[in-house]
Amino acid sequence: MALVSVIIPYYKKINQISKTLNSVLAQTFQDFEIILIYDDNNIHDLVYIKENFSKYSKIKIVQNKKNYGAGMSRNIGIKHSSGSIIAFLDADDIWYSEKLEKQVKFMRENKYDFSYTNYFKKISNKKSIRVQSKKRKITYKDLLHDNEIGLSTVMLNKNIIKNELFPSMKTKEDYVAWLKLSKENNIAYNLNEFLSEWNFSVDSLSSNLIQKVLDGFRVYYIYLNYNFLKSLFFLLRLSINSMNRKF
Repeated sequence: MALVSVIIPYYKKINQISKTLNSVLAQTFQDFEIILIYDDNNIHDLVYIKENFSKYSKIKIVQNKKNYGAGMSRNIGIKHSSGSIIAFLDADDIWYSEKLEKQVKFMRENKYDFSYTNYFKKISNKKSIRVQSKKRKITYKDLLHDNEIGLSTVMLNKNIIKNELFPSMKTKEDYVAWLKLSKENNIAYNLNEFLSEWNFSVDSLSSNLIQKVLDGFRVYYIYLNYNFLKSLFFLLRLSINSMNRKF
């Protein structure tokens, strides 16, 4: 049984997945398992992944019966996990080699249940933006106005996860998850180091502005049950803060 379970949902990331998996396998901290949730109806990529990574006993592949989306796939990954700490990583992002070692130590020494780090937002091969949290810790009240938490930087003690953590949304599913956790008084603590790299793709769902705006509204209107005007107000605040970080 591993201490850390690394949850990676996979959908059409064949050009990035090898680099992503290798960035985990190369960690200085090795007490982990990788749970890759294959969420693609096309099995060709699955064949490639098995041919190249089946020799690694740390990697467990869970194949979805149909395409559920990243959020629901992470829920499935959590159910298959054996670790007491859950770490999230998208299939086109990477970790730097000391990420797990430093973050596990940070959580253990401070007795934190919810942590995240700074990261680089990589735009093609030409430019990287440093995304650094302005706060040492983030509460539910903070999250209502701004989400500084990058999904591929997050680690959680499994015992704070109640029921299904992620909703079925195309984007912003991680934002709903962090709101759900912080509403139960689980404070998110920042390890003030750059330990991950987010690969920003112009054709990805996370870069689709219209989809992000619609899902941002749903966060407040549907999941937080705010009225229409209040939802618009909080969406505007969230959007302004997001633009200020040059996302």
